Amino acid sequence: MRSMTSREPKQDRSRATRQRLLEATIDCLATQGWDATTVTAAAQRAGVSRGAAQHHFPAREDLITAALEHMFDARMAEIRAEGTRLPDGPGRTEAVVTRVVDYFTGDLFKAALQVWTAAAADPALRERIVPLEAKFGRTVHQVAIEMLGADDTDPTTRRLVQATLDMARGLGLADVLTDDSPRRKNIVAQWAKTLDDALPDPR
Repeated sequence: MRSMTSREPKQDRSRATRQRLLEATIDCLATQGWDATTVTAAAQRAGVSRGAAQHHFPAREDLITAALEHMFDARMAEIRAEGTRLPDGPGRTEAVVTRVVDYFTGDLFKAALQVWTAAAADPALRERIVPLEAKFGRTVHQVAIEMLGADDTDPTTRRLVQATLDMARGLGLADVLTDDSPRRKNIVAQWAKTLDDALPDPR
């Protein structure tokens, strides 16, 4: 029993170290860029030793892809939880579009953008990133469908939701260098009205 008990705190410390590394990696990517995000830099930002970081992630690519996937899954879980608290009726569509756009203007998207750009010129990295990007796209689409309460089997609905994601991605790109929030708020409101008029009633 003592050996099991002694392992549990060690496992907890290991999980906590891993969590700090993943969060630090996203922060480093979003604020410092691809070139500056090394295992050493992430370890320093997380407050752990380089040896501990390499124990969890031997290579930078391992660390970065794990960080992106972990933080994406966590963010989607948060958005789904927020979706249960959205208002019904008028205002719901705008609230959904706002949350989708918030994802594409957040640190996770800025971090992913750094990796996507690097992968465009690195075939080995691109091979790892393309399946991850496809998963992200499918999941964000599904979350948007769930929050809108829309019928994903309807071709018009699928196209409108995909257009929403494409628009949100474009707004995310516009926000990388300068604060685009005042213009973005107006676009979100207008697009929500367009969706309300155009989306078929699932009932």
